[in-house]
Amino acid sequence: MKGFLKWLMIIIGGLLGLVLTIGLVLYAIGQARLNKTYLITPRMVKLPGDEESLQEGKRIFQYRGCEACHGDDLQGVVYLENPAIGQVITPNLTTGEGGIGDERTDLDLVRAVKYGISSDGTALLFMPSTEFYFLSDLDLGLVLAYIRSMPPVDNRPESSKLSTTGFIVMNLTQEITFLPAELIPLEEEPPAAPEPGLTDEYGEYLALSCPVCHGLGLSGGEIPGFPPEWPAAGNLTSGSGSRLLTWGEEGFIEIIQNGEKHGRAIHPDYMPWTSYRHMNNLELQAVYQYLIGLEPAEFGNR
Repeated sequence: MKGFLKWLMIIIGGLLGLVLTIGLVLYAIGQARLNKTYLITPRMVKLPGDEESLQEGKRIFQYRGCEACHGDDLQGVVYLENPAIGQVITPNLTTGEGGIGDERTDLDLVRAVKYGISSDGTALLFMPSTEFYFLSDLDLGLVLAYIRSMPPVDNRPESSKLSTTGFIVMNLTQEITFLPAELIPLEEEPPAAPEPGLTDEYGEYLALSCPVCHGLGLSGGEIPGFPPEWPAAGNLTSGSGSRLLTWGEEGFIEIIQNGEKHGRAIHPDYMPWTSYRHMNNLELQAVYQYLIGLEPAEFGNR
């Protein structure tokens, strides 16, 4: 009996040692990815200063979800806190105390927004640059001009951080984009953005953020890395479980602008319609046309 217990303890100790070793290796790999530097000098964009341009920049900043992440006054917020992953904390973009407004050049902002790379060359955690990489120079310039126009706000948010398990998850799953810079073809010029209009191409351009929750195929399902209490994302194709055909274009626009249709309300914490409501009718029509034209997919295939 004593011999059995001895061997059992040896086996358990060996397994624990193996698990610890694997965890340390994954942690080290994660640290190496975080510390890797990228050398890129992006093309500068024009920042207009007239009031009409600043208002348009604010509108784009809102419907692209930037305000939802950085706060109404660009002061920075704790956007997501998940012990299994870590904390998603956005910086204060103003020139106030704790802000980065005076510390970053316009070119630094282009590099951060479009490529997900910090001023020191390392990749930014969770910065959704896989979407913003496709922004037109015009739209990006309007957004940056709006950011520069904002008054200073004193707030010193911490930086985004990974939990211990987050380092492990980062190296074991491809379903959560921790470092978008790794997925961007830095050596290539971004494709030209489509002209505004009622086209599938423009609708796709405006719907760049949708795959984050609804999956690359936009058929929805559970969202990897999000808290378990969050509902599954809906099917944005016209396949099973979709409401697009039921709503029609008019109903789609209504529910995006108001968050409710026929008594069915959308919770803004789960579906950020409060950001997308800043799109105009033409833009929402283009998004609907793009979605309705997608190949129907079964719900949950993402």
